[in-house]
Amino acid sequence: MIDPDALPDVPATDLDGHTLDELEAYLEAGRSPRNESIERSPGCQLALESLERLRRLTADMVREDEEDAATDDSWVNWILSGIALDAHAGRRIPYRDADPHDLGVTEGAVRGLVRHAEESLPGVVIGRCRLEGDVETPDAPTRIVVEVCMPFGPPIPELADQLRARILEDVATHTDLNVSAVDIVVTDVSTERHDGGA
Repeated sequence: MIDPDALPDVPATDLDGHTLDELEAYLEAGRSPRNESIERSPGCQLALESLERLRRLTADMVREDEEDAATDDSWVNWILSGIALDAHAGRRIPYRDADPHDLGVTEGAVRGLVRHAEESLPGVVIGRCRLEGDVETPDAPTRIVVEVCMPFGPPIPELADQLRARILEDVATHTDLNVSAVDIVVTDVSTERHDGGA
């Protein structure tokens, strides 16, 4: 279980009146009894998905190193701050050809897409994600900046290129953003090997 004291404060409007503490408790209870307010909230769903991913990562870390099961609090807080940011809906990003209807996607949903790219690269963990530029104006250039923890083993530039390609593909598939660059800032390297070797 994640220490509730480590969970960052997120404005209640971003989680439809719920807190990260409540969402963690809801996960701990196996999402039972079903809470419709949480299950129907896009912000809560993004946060729940990220909390579940964090639970898997920390469980893997504990299993891999039983002698040193204490997880680095700063690393967990870094991930939690990314989850808190993902839950924030942020700006509204329009689709180009939505006329005569109004159609858009939130910045939080795009950050969720970006975060999803880590699942295709074992050991890569995305912390924070920012969209820089005027995302509310169609075709305006947008820079995506992600902070990541890379695994020890594979060359970091190769992993960064793979992550960048996956992010570009996912964002192009699901949005009309004009992505001018994907900046990857490696903030940490884990000691766990993910190079396919022993």
